[in-house]
Amino acid sequence: MPKAPASIVILTGAGISAESGVETFRDKGGIWSKVRLEDVATPEGFARDPAAVHAFYNARRAALGAVEPNPAHLALARLQHEHAGDVTIVTQNIDDLHERAGSQNVIHMHGELTQQLCAACGTRSQAAGDLSTDLACTACGAHGRMRPDVVWFGEMPYRMELIIDRLLAADLFVSIGTSGAVYPAAGFVDEARSAGTRTLELNLEPSEGTFLFDEARQGPASVLVPAFVAEILRT
Repeated sequence: MPKAPASIVILTGAGISAESGVETFRDKGGIWSKVRLEDVATPEGFARDPAAVHAFYNARRAALGAVEPNPAHLALARLQHEHAGDVTIVTQNIDDLHERAGSQNVIHMHGELTQQLCAACGTRSQAAGDLSTDLACTACGAHGRMRPDVVWFGEMPYRMELIIDRLLAADLFVSIGTSGAVYPAAGFVDEARSAGTRTLELNLEPSEGTFLFDEARQGPASVLVPAFVAEILRT
């Protein structure tokens, strides 16, 4: 790798958390092979059966207590703390493993499992425990309108303008553990290339968009990411 980039944007996907034991959605045997996404990951599904949606996300939130950040999460936190330039972490994941590893100001483009959102007034807050249809919003008082603060199918990912601004100003864009199949994140490499940004993919196997990257490395994130971070910090 040439001299250390001043500004780095890193996109992480399911592959980085899978190594911690977080269940994936799209892989063979993943969540969408067991549960209909239309039932638990759409506004329409929530309107039909909010109790079932709450039960699904409550179980996933509880499962976070059984997993820990892996070396890839820890390495990215180290990069943020030790790199002289800017390091922006954008994640498609709704878990909190980046934060638990020590990363700061992570952009959760698909929301956060540990947060709740009032569908009536839009107030976001920490989920203190299981969500249910009995909860009332502490801001507006509405009953039965609290939902997981996650982006469902048909909804716009969060903070897209900021993400694109960071991509266009970056010297290096790194995609880690993503399938390259889900938009708009799958289009980030095109945005980076259009700005002349160097691009690197770190993935267990080539993604659908591997050919778009300047460089691609295959292997477990827990191996590739610490090696990449050590490389950056040496330059």
